[in-house]
Amino acid sequence: MAVREIFAGMPWWVKWIAVPVIAIVVFGGLIASVVTFVVTLLFKVLLFVILVGGLIFVVRKFLSSSSDSRRDW
Repeated sequence: MAVREIFAGMPWWVKWIAVPVIAIVVFGGLIASVVTFVVTLLFKVLLFVILVGGLIFVVRKFLSSSSDSRRDW
């Protein structure tokens, strides 16, 4: 017996409202945990990329300015 056959005789609101609401109630904590984990991971990856990019920028600036000051001598 397929899922399509089970829902064949049901009204539209059972398929499109009741079942998703029950799924959210039952799996809501799990869904929230997964979404929180993904958002936190993306934030940490973005923060890492920004910090590494800033470090590379500062090091290149410092190295170029120190080599310019050596040329002045």
